[in-house]
Amino acid sequence: ATPKGPRRLPKTMSDEDVQKLLVTCDTTEPTGIRDRAFLELLYASGARISEVSRLDVSSVDFGRCQAMLFGKGSKERIVPLYEVALEWVRRYLDEARPELASKAKGGEGEGLDGALFLSTRGRRMSAAALRTVFETHVRLARIDPTLTPHAMRHTYATELVSGGADLRSVQELLGHESLSTTQVYTHLSVERLKDAARQAHPRAR
Repeated sequence: ATPKGPRRLPKTMSDEDVQKLLVTCDTTEPTGIRDRAFLELLYASGARISEVSRLDVSSVDFGRCQAMLFGKGSKERIVPLYEVALEWVRRYLDEARPELASKAKGGEGEGLDGALFLSTRGRRMSAAALRTVFETHVRLARIDPTLTPHAMRHTYATELVSGGADLRSVQELLGHESLSTTQVYTHLSVERLKDAARQAHPRAR
């Protein structure tokens, strides 16, 4: 058997990069409000892009500050959402979604099936469409062009581990089948600490 190579660590985003991404949304337009709500939700939940695409309006529980995600194998899981993300989703539902839903042909179609994120034609946005939105804002923010929506998920997980969350909880929140999949974030957390030490310690420069 050939020896296993070192496991490649997933790419994450700095909080500064996330902020740059968020401010590229033109919130004077319905699509800008939608994109801001989408990015905030992605960062708040650690959801896969396919899971965000499957979200319905009813999937977000504002009273309990949480969202119901449908992961691989149609498995359900509940993730908590912080207040800022909920505020943007609420604003999107109040100000932007009705306008986007009105673009559905004849006032019917997928735009009215309860889908959370709608396209400019009033239809449920596919994972590919949401990925394109993400990539557009990455370009506008002038950050690493190789970043993908999954980098948000990796960042979410790394922040949890760095903040002291136990691996079992992180596994549940990410919807991982195996704990070994989640364990990569402990390595990532250590790498971030090393980077911080290298930057801060005068003898490391």
